[in-house]
Amino acid sequence: MTANKPQSPDERLQHEFNRWADDGEGAKMERHHLDITEKTMRRMDLRPGERVLDLGCGSGWATRLLARMVGEGPQGFGQVVGVDIADEMVRQARAASKEFDNVMFIVGSAAQIPWEENFFDKVLSVESFYYYPDQDRALAELFRVMAPHGRLFILINLYKDNPYALQWVPKLKVPVHVRSAAEYVELLKKHAFGNVEYALISDDTPTPDNYQTTSFHSLDDLKAFKRIGALLLMASKPDVRNPAPGYTIY
Repeated sequence: MTANKPQSPDERLQHEFNRWADDGEGAKMERHHLDITEKTMRRMDLRPGERVLDLGCGSGWATRLLARMVGEGPQGFGQVVGVDIADEMVRQARAASKEFDNVMFIVGSAAQIPWEENFFDKVLSVESFYYYPDQDRALAELFRVMAPHGRLFILINLYKDNPYALQWVPKLKVPVHVRSAAEYVELLKKHAFGNVEYALISDDTPTPDNYQTTSFHSLDDLKAFKRIGALLLMASKPDVRNPAPGYTIY
């Protein structure tokens, strides 16, 4: 009898986030992250006709917000593609998005984004980047699928500069990366992104005094976590085009 083959990092992620989908966590993510995501979208300067990638789209709630903002306009009919490793999350996203003509959801890994080169004008990733096993590979893939002058927005709640976020790392069932804002800036620059900067996005959603939290040591810690806010990384792809597969530039 052969031993069970160990799961790859992507398979482990898929298994865990399918479990999240079964537990209804997709809807919870919208409630927990809507405030900081809407603030991020206001910084994205989204315009009708743009092509947008939502990487780590989960149940598609942010994808649908993006789709409304880039719909039909003078520059054409905008398109939003949601990619997630969890096929059950994608199934839920498709079921909830039938009214949208400009949305597509695909099961895929950040390490191999299933899309063509030089395509997306804007990229948004909400609360998923620190889960990606190979962040270097993910950034290389994002660079590949972004159009020249495309803009990248990565929003994450887990980073070193918000010490309260570290309280819920032990509760996670998959490995995560924990970097500082400065370390992320250097990582983006290493992958040839330009105009790299970051901002802290506070969560102004009211927290009731009787709210029960299992992720933080106390309610005061949760409120402090929200005040410090999430890390928003912003960067641009230079005016370069990636070659199609099969070509190598020396």
